[in-house]
Amino acid sequence: MRNKKIYTIFTAVLLFFSCEIAAKGIKSDVSGIDPYYITGTKENREKFLELNKLLKQEEPGSEGEFAVISEIARSFGQQKDFDRLIHFLMARNINNSADPYNAYYLLMIAYAYIQLDSLPIAAMYFDLIVNNYPDLSINEESIHLVCLTQLIELNRNPERQVWYYNELISRFPDKIDLGIAYFMLGQACEKIGDWNGAIQAYTNYLPYTGTLILGFPNADQYAKQQVDFSKSQKDWTFESLPALRSTIETALDTGNARALQRCQAKVNFFGRSWGQTETDEGRMVDFNIAEFMYNNRIRYASSLDATSNATEAYLRTTGWSRYMEIWYLYFRKINFPQDPEIHGRWEWAGIYYGERF
Repeated sequence: MRNKKIYTIFTAVLLFFSCEIAAKGIKSDVSGIDPYYITGTKENREKFLELNKLLKQEEPGSEGEFAVISEIARSFGQQKDFDRLIHFLMARNINNSADPYNAYYLLMIAYAYIQLDSLPIAAMYFDLIVNNYPDLSINEESIHLVCLTQLIELNRNPERQVWYYNELISRFPDKIDLGIAYFMLGQACEKIGDWNGAIQAYTNYLPYTGTLILGFPNADQYAKQQVDFSKSQKDWTFESLPALRSTIETALDTGNARALQRCQAKVNFFGRSWGQTETDEGRMVDFNIAEFMYNNRIRYASSLDATSNATEAYLRTTGWSRYMEIWYLYFRKINFPQDPEIHGRWEWAGIYYGERF
């Protein structure tokens, strides 16, 4: 799929100019033709010779020259002679720096390097085109759009990813999936520590919920959690897990539902069974814990569940309801580098119903 769009552009160009190539007369003069580019079978050598003769007749930078150069490069590609393709187009680029089609020739070079599995070099050429050459539309397809799409896949540097996605969003909003672009921009911003940029990207993503993003099945919830948490007061957080646990256990010992409710996270608090995932419906919008504590003696384990770790912890409790007696209170270390005073604190983030299996 990565090469299909580029190859489609090449094919469209060749079809567009094929009649022009066929209509040209061929001179008999072969002086100045580099024999290095006359290669392959006898039939192919004759073809390359005729094309090079025709090339000498064309006006530099003209559409006719562009058509012939593209046909020569395509023929090298058909023979899988990518080294000659690269040398041929690089020579054209170096010797004709003002050629209006140089961006396209460099795109073909990048494509050749992909075929040679030299992906870092291909990425360098895609980047060169976007940063140093004006955009060029071939068959109504932007070369810069093709390059940026390729660079998203080839260059995983987070700083460059931020730039690529911003370029795609600002320049080609009607040509891309904005949902994917905004979410992945948020991910890239997180990696470079631009937390304000990440929250803004996730905010922009929210109108596109339901977008399928490869590798992120919970993208909708993640984006919403980040946005909602950033806007909240965060006054339910605790400095440490022991402090959070002590406050909750005291509230349970005294049957103080109001004190217990104050410990609940005010955003993104969930309630679900162990078999449910984050994508399942499990949010408790109007959850009133006092109703479950009334006339019940809630007990809790003397220690945290053995599966607890440095960022997540579970406290087994019993006595809530005859229908669902066992609840595991879920505590989570907050990951919110945007606010150093909140980052690393703890919250009571949700409840898992039933015995853990």
